[in-house]
Amino acid sequence: MKEFVLLATAVILSLAAAGAIVRIAIGPSLLDRVLASDVLLAILGAALAIDMAVNQHLNNLMLLVALAVIGFIGSVTVARFVAERREQNNES
Repeated sequence: MKEFVLLATAVILSLAAAGAIVRIAIGPSLLDRVLASDVLLAILGAALAIDMAVNQHLNNLMLLVALAVIGFIGSVTVARFVAERREQNNES
């Protein structure tokens, strides 16, 4: 049963990662690409968490926290950039 669950999660995460990579490649706007990269980071974090749960270790915990912080800071930075850009376009 454990092997089936591991296989199912691997397939689901692989399909989700493929979808996110496609969205990064063909996303029509910057926000689509940023959102897809944030989703890709979340998928990578989920894969690390599954690895830690299956192998019963905490070796990747710091990497998981770093991925979460990087994803958050990146998303906030781009959101602020886009908001400032829209304000400049509305003023002119």
